[in-house]
Amino acid sequence: MREREGLIARVRRIRRASPAAAAAPGSDRIVLEAMQARIAHLEQLVEALQDSVHRESERHSKRVAELEAQIQPAALSVALSKDARERGL
Repeated sequence: MREREGLIARVRRIRRASPAAAAAPGSDRIVLEAMQARIAHLEQLVEALQDSVHRESERHSKRVAELEAQIQPAALSVALSKDARERGL
């Protein structure tokens, strides 16, 4: 909500700062189309970021599960025994 109000305030400031653009016929439509294109681009960036974060989260979850499996008492015992045999202890 707060971000939306900030965006609206910025658009109003830009329009007030550029009275020549506001007076030109069809400029509202051009500005609106430019803003729609920018919003579409930003939405694509957000979706790509969400996908990337999801993939990274899945990768970390798998890694954590693998590490948890390795430190289970039975698995840890087997790994320690194997290491001891390999080192000749």
